[in-house]
Amino acid sequence: MEEDNSQTLEYAHSEFKRRNFQQAEELYTKYISSCSQSRECEASSLATAYNNRGQIKYLRVDFHEAVEDYTSAIQTDSGFEVPFYNRGLVHYRLGFFDDAKSDFQQALKLNPDFEDAKVSLQQTILDQQHKINRGY
Repeated sequence: MEEDNSQTLEYAHSEFKRRNFQQAEELYTKYISSCSQSRECEASSLATAYNNRGQIKYLRVDFHEAVEDYTSAIQTDSGFEVPFYNRGLVHYRLGFFDDAKSDFQQALKLNPDFEDAKVSLQQTILDQQHKINRGY
């Protein structure tokens, strides 16, 4: 069973890299379901599966579902900075600047060298200030 899971995950990653997102999403879902039943998956692998499936949903502009997957990734492996960053991007795009700042700050706490998170945090602060200045 564990070997089947790792093969499913590897195939999902492969399809994701090839931008075959529908196939990748199905494989990530299969892997996640199998992990929840067997409880034999590594936290980092499961968190990556959630994060990558969230990316697919983000690209489809299914922001609510993407946030759910990023949150599941964070709950699975709270030391994984990427889903904090990804969730922050969704919050930013939706105008939830406080939530975005919090996520970007957590990503930077986990990885101080995360350049994209630094840039996104700065942009969020600027945009939030512009919004306040305009009286929104």
